Amino acid sequence: MKYVLWIVQALLALVFLFAGGMKLVVPLDVLYANMQLSLPGIFIRFIGACEVLGALGLILPGLTRIRPELTSLAARGLVLLMVGAVMFTPPEELATAALPVVLGLLAAFVAYERAPRTTEVHARRGHVALQST
Repeated sequence: MKYVLWIVQALLALVFLFAGGMKLVVPLDVLYANMQLSLPGIFIRFIGACEVLGALGLILPGLTRIRPELTSLAARGLVLLMVGAVMFTPPEELATAALPVVLGLLAAFVAYERAPRTTEVHARRGHVALQST
């Protein structure tokens, strides 16, 4: 299961690095030509920055072993971005919402699997975790 999780994380990171990088680098008039709906340019750049940072958050904490619980938070943020992407999909083009739905579900899978369990958090902090019976 660990290998499947890393493969999903790597694929998600590549997708979000590409998508976010395009939103940051490509001129806004070219982006507006490809989008059905017009959002403010600064908002598009913000979404691109969030996607790039989320992609880095999926990979770097696990590789460096520094604050690995941040991977779950990055995946949760990407889930929120994909919910927004589905919400802003025009009703006449619901088939285009399939990609954000799939990416959101994969990010939710990563968020759930990488979420620190209560006993793990307390053990790292030196506390004794009480377990309910």
